[in-house]
Amino acid sequence: MSEPTPNWYALFVRSRHEFVTSEQLKKRGIEVFLPSVTRKRRWSDRKKAIVCPLFPGYLFIYTEPSAETFLNILQTRGSVSFVGQEPGRPSPVDPREMETLRMMLAGCDELDTYPHLNEGAPVLVKQGPLKGAKGVLAKKEDHHLFLVNIEILGRSVGTKVSAEDLELI
Repeated sequence: MSEPTPNWYALFVRSRHEFVTSEQLKKRGIEVFLPSVTRKRRWSDRKKAIVCPLFPGYLFIYTEPSAETFLNILQTRGSVSFVGQEPGRPSPVDPREMETLRMMLAGCDELDTYPHLNEGAPVLVKQGPLKGAKGVLAKKEDHHLFLVNIEILGRSVGTKVSAEDLELI
């Protein structure tokens, strides 16, 4: 019988544990890929560039498909479960998708990490001077800026709002 072939698997981790879990797995000798991007965050008194996971709550593991290995990974601090089509059975990620993702991270200055924000979607402004305002995403522009229409008396009022300040309703 042949050796099992290693594959990439998506691992769901506890909220805000992506980097901790990644480091713990690396210490165990497991190959981990945590795609991350630098984003500008705004606080009331300052702006700062911070490194964030591209897919919050997920990281990728390259390993052979064995129950023992999967159990070892799941016993790591922050690990919750593997992503799979069937309950309890991790599904491999297409290696071409992983390679494309790596190329995108290496070759693109900015990635659109807000796929759930589509034109016509109802949105809520979650921070900034318009915090709490509800509107409709009217137009997506460069640099993750969005034109949000807010209907008042049958007329639209639009402004540019950063994607990091919006959430889908």
